[in-house]
Amino acid sequence: MASTASKEKQKIREQVWRLLEERGVAAFPRPVYGRIPNFLGAREAAARLAETPEWKRARVVKVNPDAPQKWVRLAALREGKLVVMASPRLREGFLLLDPGEIPSTLYEKAATIRGAFQLGRRITIDELRSMGGIDLVVAGSVAVDRRGRRVGKGEGYAEIEYGVMRGLGLIDENTPVATTIHDLQLVSHIPREPYDLAVDIVATPTRLIRFEAAEKPPGIIWDMLPCKKFREIPVLQELAGRLGVEKPCRE
Repeated sequence: MASTASKEKQKIREQVWRLLEERGVAAFPRPVYGRIPNFLGAREAAARLAETPEWKRARVVKVNPDAPQKWVRLAALREGKLVVMASPRLREGFLLLDPGEIPSTLYEKAATIRGAFQLGRRITIDELRSMGGIDLVVAGSVAVDRRGRRVGKGEGYAEIEYGVMRGLGLIDENTPVATTIHDLQLVSHIPREPYDLAVDIVATPTRLIRFEAAEKPPGIIWDMLPCKKFREIPVLQELAGRLGVEKPCRE
């Protein structure tokens, strides 16, 4: 049975998806219901994020695979940053987009989901660890509130991806987490559950917002991880094995 917080978060998602469609700012793929919504101004939001000191310092950026963050992935490639991208639903683990291995004329293609599979390469856990850490995490969001709490599309992949990175020691509580959204995706309040990931930085087409003490999970909270998810995601199984987790999920 869904918790009260889960029901409230779903209500917020529905409101934001409807608002983006009604206001005419939803972008392909449409309709945006059930997705990390693409929006008019996503390119400008990515450019605003690229002006931050956290971005400028970053050598390795982990970015979600969704459509609105295409411009974030493209900006990173053009600036010579390594991009770690989760495959959709993490079924195939993580991909590495190395601008040194991709012709610059194909960066825009590589920044798409399909292009990333063609021009990037799958990267193992050991290869990830050998990179020496991730400097900035960019997550997709359906909504963000005034404390930096966010909701995605409701399947928990941003939290799982973050938890895997924490479990591998690639990030810690001080690693900045950012998102790019439309201004209409800002809401007053989002309830938080223990595994939810908040953001430090929000970039919209019109402004940059920073949050103090954004709440982040310590890693995968194994006793709250549904066994269905665990069985579907090989990288979780590998991580649990490496960490010696005896009971890695809940039925």
